[in-house]
Amino acid sequence: MALKKFRPLTPGQRHRTNVTNGDITTSTPEKSLLAPISKSGGRNNSGKMTMRYIGGGHKRMYRIVDFKRDKHDVPAIVKTIEYDPNRTARIALLVYTDGEKRYIIAPNGLKVGMKIMSGKKAIPEVGNALFLADIPLGTIIHNIELRPGQGAKISRSAGSFAQLSAREGRFATLRLPSGETRMVLVTCLATIGTVSNSDHNLQSDGKAGRNRWLGRRPRTRPVAMNPVDHPMGGGEGRASGGHPRSRSGKKSKGLKTRSLKKASSKYIIERRKK
Repeated sequence: MALKKFRPLTPGQRHRTNVTNGDITTSTPEKSLLAPISKSGGRNNSGKMTMRYIGGGHKRMYRIVDFKRDKHDVPAIVKTIEYDPNRTARIALLVYTDGEKRYIIAPNGLKVGMKIMSGKKAIPEVGNALFLADIPLGTIIHNIELRPGQGAKISRSAGSFAQLSAREGRFATLRLPSGETRMVLVTCLATIGTVSNSDHNLQSDGKAGRNRWLGRRPRTRPVAMNPVDHPMGGGEGRASGGHPRSRSGKKSKGLKTRSLKKASSKYIIERRKK
């Protein structure tokens, strides 16, 4: 995929850059795999705004994506590569030999007509889902489970991937997109390859309205607020705001919020890079 720049016929197009849609093969989603999404606008059940800066946005339908890949040893053919408004990556529609259809996160290099499979009989090729015990060391993977049968939790966004670096006993050692190195059970599933749409982070919206289409309202800087509204507000003239902190007063930018007693800490070999 490549980035598309626009001629500045309008002010909003002057700095706009988009990812080309050459990889998308259809604009019509599979009806049986759609579910409605209701928007809250940041309000709770009594109508009170509990999350700021949320509201509006285009209507969407949710695409039911198979993160478990639990249809083992049944081959499937890739029918389409599609756009998903609910995530940064592309999705692929699979049609299994028994007629069942499922969406998966499309990896880079997956094409229409390719055959893919999950389970013990699958070989380590792009799009196939294998147990960490069966994947060769050094392989680039995505859609990784943290617990067997739970469904993929790690490396699901556009362009992300992890690397299988070691295996010892019941555990495999992974180098995650954040730079963290951690152990995961070898009975967990992972998919071979890198997540598609790797140029997503190079996009530029070009105008504020494109954020409104996504349901994001304008964010007010804490420094611009009054002292009654935020700990960083107030001051004579253009004050810097003091120590960075949240609206409730908790320090940010460096304060560690992860619980020291968290059970999964023993599986983390090296923390993520700051």
